[in-house]
Amino acid sequence: MSLIGTMDSGVSALRTFQKGLEVIGNNIANVNTTGFKSADVKYADSFSNILQASSPAPSGGGGSDTPTVGVGTGVSLAGIATNFSQGSLSTTGSNTDLGISGNGYFVVKNPSDSTSFATRAGSFRMDSQGYLTTQQGYRVQGLTGGAAGSAPATVGDIKLGTPPSGTELQSFSIDRAGNLVEFYSDGTSATTNQLLMQNFNDPSALQAVGNGLYSAMAAAGPVSGSTTLSAASNTPGGSGLGSIQAGTLELSNVDLTQQFANLITTQRSFQAASRLITVSDTVLEDITNLKTR
Repeated sequence: MSLIGTMDSGVSALRTFQKGLEVIGNNIANVNTTGFKSADVKYADSFSNILQASSPAPSGGGGSDTPTVGVGTGVSLAGIATNFSQGSLSTTGSNTDLGISGNGYFVVKNPSDSTSFATRAGSFRMDSQGYLTTQQGYRVQGLTGGAAGSAPATVGDIKLGTPPSGTELQSFSIDRAGNLVEFYSDGTSATTNQLLMQNFNDPSALQAVGNGLYSAMAAAGPVSGSTTLSAASNTPGGSGLGSIQAGTLELSNVDLTQQFANLITTQRSFQAASRLITVSDTVLEDITNLKTR
C-alpha cells in the first residue's frame, strides 16, 4: 500500500482500463469475423477504508446517529460480458455456408479426441471423406445414416450417404429444418442427414476458445436439459431454436460506432488515471522535501 491512497486508486484504474482497452481492441479487430460476438467490460468500485463506522442514535435521546465515513480505494474489473445478439446474415451462395436465424448453436466435434464445441460460425465445407466440417476439420453433429425409404436416426457426424447402385450424387441441399437432401443422377433423392442445434439457458457461461468455438456447454445449461442431441429437443425451427439459412453466413455483431465511442471514453479514463498518479507523485515529493526548522 502506498503512502497516499490516490496512488493506489490511480494504479488500480490504469490496470482496469488497460483491460477495457484490450477488450475494445479485440472487438474492433474482429469486426469482419464470421459469427463473432462482441464483449463489454463491467467495472466496480473496490472496497472502502472505513474511517468511522455508523451507529444508531441513543434510544434515550440526547444524541444522533453517526454516519459512516469511508474512502474508496479505486476500481476493479467486475466482469467481461459477451453480447450474444444476432448478427446480420450475408448471402454467399455456397450451400455449405449455414447461417442461423434466431436462437441456437451448431454443435461440432473434434474427431481426434471427441471434444464437442458450440458455434455460430457456419462456414462449413465437405471434406474428402464426405463429412460436413468446420474449416479446422471439426465435424458437424446431427442425425445421420438416412437413405431412400429410411430417415436419418443415428446421432453422429454429418456425412454424405452412399448413392443407390448405378447412380451418382449430383448435388445436395440443406433446408431450414436442417435436412440434408441428396439428389442423384437417376432423378431420385433421399434425406440422409439432419443437422441438430443446441441452445443454452446461460450463454455467458460458454468459454470462447478461438475459431468461433465455445466450450463449457454443460456449465451453460442446455435448454434441452442435456448436452446429448436428440430429434425431439434439438431440431432447427422447434423448441425455441432458430432456423437454418443455407447459403448465408452470420456476420460479426460488433457495432463500430459504439466501439469507437467506448474507445474514446476508456482512453480518456486511462489518461485521467495516469494524471492522478502524476499528481500523487508531486504530493509525495512535497512530503519528502518537508524540513523541520
